[in-house]
Amino acid sequence: MRLKARFRLLPTPFRSVFLFIVWLLLNNSMSAGHLVLAAIFAIVIPLFTISFRDPQPLILRPGLAFKQVFIVLYDIIVANLQVAVLILGPSKNMRPAFVKVPVDLTHEMPITILASCVSLTPGTVSAEVYPILESLNKGEQPKQRYLLIHVLDLKDEQALIKQIKERYEAPLKEIFQC
Repeated sequence: MRLKARFRLLPTPFRSVFLFIVWLLLNNSMSAGHLVLAAIFAIVIPLFTISFRDPQPLILRPGLAFKQVFIVLYDIIVANLQVAVLILGPSKNMRPAFVKVPVDLTHEMPITILASCVSLTPGTVSAEVYPILESLNKGEQPKQRYLLIHVLDLKDEQALIKQIKERYEAPLKEIFQC
């Protein structure tokens, strides 16, 4: 993997900072030796592991990403309450179903984040993303990807698809510019 000149020493700067901080926290020390060792690990580990990583899009709108975290947290709290009411009520009111949501995202990381947001929200679970790139010919991009999700109580399939696309996928497209 070829890196731009500015990323040669720190190919993943956020990961390097994270490694530096974690090393110091694990050792509970700010001594000169631990600072030097933390700096060495923060530089060396990402350099050795960069070849194992697939290139992913950069977060180009960190402010929007931060806002999206709070939106997902809010949705988790609301969905917890809705699921609690649903579970405590009669089970005949539940309408479980699988829904196929078309995904316009092209990179694996944003798709993974989208699937995680859906799975973190109680009442829904991501089951599969298909077609899987490995099943296609090399270099071939799928015409359309889908996220298969299981819903505990499906009232309106089109409304759910619209909600997922507007509330989660559209911000991810902006955050990663993809």
